[in-house]
Amino acid sequence: MSLWIKICANTSLEDASLAVDAGADAVGFVFAPSPRRVTAAQVAAIVAHLPLAVEKIGVFVDVGLEEIEQTVRVSGLTGVQLHSDVGPDVPAQLRRSFGSAFRILRVMHFGHTAQEQVTAIVQDANVDAILVDSRTATAVGGTGIAFDWQRARDTVFQYADLRQGRLVVAGGLTPANVAEAIATLKPWGVDVVSGVEASHGRKDPIKLRDFIANARAADRE
Repeated sequence: MSLWIKICANTSLEDASLAVDAGADAVGFVFAPSPRRVTAAQVAAIVAHLPLAVEKIGVFVDVGLEEIEQTVRVSGLTGVQLHSDVGPDVPAQLRRSFGSAFRILRVMHFGHTAQEQVTAIVQDANVDAILVDSRTATAVGGTGIAFDWQRARDTVFQYADLRQGRLVVAGGLTPANVAEAIATLKPWGVDVVSGVEASHGRKDPIKLRDFIANARAADRE
């Protein structure tokens, strides 16, 4: 199976279309407090012009099920990325509401509790993949900071692979280092925000194309 590539934090049809044209499997939209935050109405206007085959993933942080479901329906999303204190029953409830094809990603931040986090998440059959990210004191994603790939390879990625858990690498990826991340971690997917931006919420076309091309080449190797 080929590498799954998500270009996240799109704020315009121009940027989302650029990601699609460059070969992304999924585009992401941030509904959490962020310089890249968008509204459900904005995303609905973008999604209407994107190919059906491209996944449209909404990023949610510390919100309830009702708000997530309403945003999914209004925006036309095909999946969600759940951060932080989302209730343990939310993935199952979303699965019931939107069906088996709906993509559910659960985020964990690599650190001293990473093993415990992944142990809990891989046991939830409603979670399609675990997105492993870095965080700072003020941001839960889009930080531009990479976690320790070597240590992650020997712990979380090895452990989850034994249980056939799909892992997505995020945090600090760029066109220059994505091949190294793939070679080190052998993930199911990769996710990028700041590494392909010209400024917050605005994509750099060259960086974006280079990122996807380099990721595809590394996956083939």
